[in-house]
Amino acid sequence: MSGLSRMAAICGLHFLVLSTGGCAEKTFDPPDREARVAEAQSRFEEARFDTLTWSSPEARATEGNGVFAARCGKCHGVLGRGTSEGGGSGGTTYADSRGLEVPSVVGAGWRYATQPDSVRRVVYVGHVAGMPTWGVAGITEREIDAVAYYLMEQLRPDVLGASGR
Repeated sequence: MSGLSRMAAICGLHFLVLSTGGCAEKTFDPPDREARVAEAQSRFEEARFDTLTWSSPEARATEGNGVFAARCGKCHGVLGRGTSEGGGSGGTTYADSRGLEVPSVVGAGWRYATQPDSVRRVVYVGHVAGMPTWGVAGITEREIDAVAYYLMEQLRPDVLGASGR
């Protein structure tokens, strides 16, 4: 066996030993939903949103539209109707395939839509019924602010009007 072949055989043996060592049963127990929401709630600070600035309301709405499309639309739908409006299941393929009941964020009865800060809070914190804890799961405060603005000013203009918030 040549030196190169012997080295390849040794490397292969090391790889086999190392890779089979990881075959033992390992469990991953993620924190339960209530614990994740409680952690997000403890981290939420409304004051962090007070220092955000935008070059224009249009820039804020554009950013919010992108975040909504990428993160929220999968469950709430592109128009924000969720599974509670629109006849039939009214939901998205994602929500329907998982049996999720997702609220409309544009319907008159959506309880978080009275103030932009309540929208920012629910997006950041989520809730135990299934809303992701986006504030600790990968959406920045700037993106949360933008999506709250987009939701209130573009998808729900009847709630606050185009106030430039």
